[in-house]
Amino acid sequence: MGRGRAKAKQTKVARELKYSTQHTDFEALQRELSSQPPSSGNGEDPFDEDDYTDDNYRR
Repeated sequence: MGRGRAKAKQTKVARELKYSTQHTDFEALQRELSSQPPSSGNGEDPFDEDDYTDDNYRR
């Protein structure tokens, strides 16, 4: 019980997403996908394994 309103809202949102026509900027998408990921600038890997040697949960 009580799920009817939530399910109706999910159905409404799903229907709007399915049938709505949205403009997709393929040129911006291409630029984003083809660009290099931003670096931190200091030359270090932000996820260096040596930083996590004291981590007790990884053992």
